[in-house]
Amino acid sequence: MSGPDDREEGPGLVSGLWRYPASSLAGQSVDEMAVDAAGAEGDRLFGLVDASTGEIASPDADRKWHGAPLIAARIGEGGGLEVMVPGGNWLPAPGEAADRAASAFLGFAVSIRPYRQDRAREGIVAAPRYIKDPIHLLTTASLAEVRRLHPTGDPDTRRFRPNILVDLQPAAGRFPETEWVGRRIAIGALELTVTEACRRCGFTIIAQDGLANDPDILRTLVKHNAHNLGVYCAVTRPGRIRLGDAMRLIPQ
Repeated sequence: MSGPDDREEGPGLVSGLWRYPASSLAGQSVDEMAVDAAGAEGDRLFGLVDASTGEIASPDADRKWHGAPLIAARIGEGGGLEVMVPGGNWLPAPGEAADRAASAFLGFAVSIRPYRQDRAREGIVAAPRYIKDPIHLLTTASLAEVRRLHPTGDPDTRRFRPNILVDLQPAAGRFPETEWVGRRIAIGALELTVTEACRRCGFTIIAQDGLANDPDILRTLVKHNAHNLGVYCAVTRPGRIRLGDAMRLIPQ
């Protein structure tokens, strides 16, 4: 096992941490989080479905779900899921009140349901996204590169839904984390292996709170980074991480 003395210095600091307790709903920013082999604590434990068909929410593919990212979700102080529609109050979920509020907001009957432990949806085979490795890492350098290539757009972090955002100096023409595929990363006690680039979908372009619809975000990634932004990581050693922790590439 690698020790602290044989790790490379740098290249960045953790500047953002998020979990997404309910898939397709807005994420929850946190100051620290525990990460194990299944992913970040409290991440993607629930799904939003069409109550009449069981169809899982797919904002990237169907306009009827475009309002889903405007619904806030968090793990409350008691450890349970809570959701809030715009203009509403926090409601415990799953539950009838939360389902009614989400249904009224979206304009059709929906239900918030837990995933099984194997991360498959209730009665539905899991979509490919949920068989990817569980941690999504993104760098500020890559966001800066998108902004350089698409100066009229707003590549806000929320469009890309990372678990970990690492602050790196930008370098024109580079999306640095894409170059780390196959490498191991250390963040505090946590160790990750970067397994593949994150192929982006239509979720990145849809409007969210304070963000306009922007198809050119995705067009920019298709043209300049083979459709990708950020990377998926497998957890090779669990640990707890915090804002400000140093991220280092472990020597090969």
